[in-house]
Amino acid sequence: KKIDTWKIKNSEIIADCKIFSVERNYSVRDSDGAEFPFYRLQNADWVNIIPITKSGEVVLIEQYRHGIEGITLEIPGGMVDKGEDIKTAAVRELTEETGYVPKEAILLGKSHPNPAIQENWVYHYLATDCEKLHEPQFDSTESVFTSLVPLAGVQNLIADGKITHSLVIAAFYWLSLRK
Repeated sequence: KKIDTWKIKNSEIIADCKIFSVERNYSVRDSDGAEFPFYRLQNADWVNIIPITKSGEVVLIEQYRHGIEGITLEIPGGMVDKGEDIKTAAVRELTEETGYVPKEAILLGKSHPNPAIQENWVYHYLATDCEKLHEPQFDSTESVFTSLVPLAGVQNLIADGKITHSLVIAAFYWLSLRK
């Protein structure tokens, strides 16, 4: 059996929320011509980066997340600015949020954050031989606490439910494929 696909008949932006917009697409199913409205979030691409120090520790951050109304344990990451090189964005996010600077940043892979309603990518990077060279430079709404943990301990942090952010888990999965 063939999987149905859809073609967008017309589209409109119904909300502009600064960091994303909401698009309503009226789409037509290829198999029978049925029309339905579907909603999609339009986001910039994102990056996250696993920073590892010269001594083999991962630089993790804790920050408040409004979606869950709680604090998460993560790796640095954020949006790619319009026209910005993806690798540059990853290093920028690392440096702004932690003050650490890598010797090298290596693309591990990319994934769709939520292809049901989003079209963007998240690019997962590894930052090697990171050194703290200055203080973090937070955005006006950011408050971040930095900690160092041995790389070998990350798997337990995920298994114990201390790291729950799916994009962070995806980055560590990509890292595991590298070995």
